Amino acid sequence: MDELREKCPWDKKQTFESLRHLTIEETYELADAILKNDKEEIKKELGDLLLHIFFYAKIGAETSHFDIADVANEISEKLIHRHPHIYGDTEVKDEEEVKKNWEKLKLKEGKNSVLQGVPKSLPALIKANRIQDKVAGIGFDWENTQQVWEKVQEELSEFNEEVKKKNKTEMENEFGDLLFSMINYARFLNINPENALEKTNQKFIERFQYLEKVVKKDDKELDKMSLKEMDEYWEKSKTFIK
Repeated sequence: MDELREKCPWDKKQTFESLRHLTIEETYELADAILKNDKEEIKKELGDLLLHIFFYAKIGAETSHFDIADVANEISEKLIHRHPHIYGDTEVKDEEEVKKNWEKLKLKEGKNSVLQGVPKSLPALIKANRIQDKVAGIGFDWENTQQVWEKVQEELSEFNEEVKKKNKTEMENEFGDLLFSMINYARFLNINPENALEKTNQKFIERFQYLEKVVKKDDKELDKMSLKEMDEYWEKSKTFIK
């Protein structure tokens, strides 16, 4: 990285801001590799992400704000402080107690809210999941899964009522409440809603592309087919793409 910043015209010009969108892209590529369980690709994407960390640290060192050692030392100190059950005399009985202690320690560090650490730019679905995780960490949570499922049913009923009234604003509000409650239900079932939805996205893509391929092979055009004809091909695709 020292050589690149000195000798490469492109690397010389980069700033925190110019690298930001590229880092986000690399993070999503890593996320894709993880969902595919492609170990070789995970290794490559981790390398790309690590490069960005060194890049940011180099820029920080050039302005005398921080370097890679400062980055490593700070996260090490944070991990020691946030794990008093390992590095101190605190006792915990399970994972839930660890999470609760984690959130309490963050508040003691000067944060004004348990939700302060949720990035504003997170995609809405991931943000909802993180919000629920955070507040659950301090005990603001349902007692059991059945209560959450009843809440889902309640929100679905309220959404349907607004659909009947055709009130666009309230329909949107109630749909948001319904999604939020579904994400909460997924959390209680230990399902990551982002991963679940992305797997469904990928499954749909694969099935639809299979449909396109078979339709083309049969010398037909999708936009000239009836919905019934397309549905027959779609059902066939399900037997090939599980």
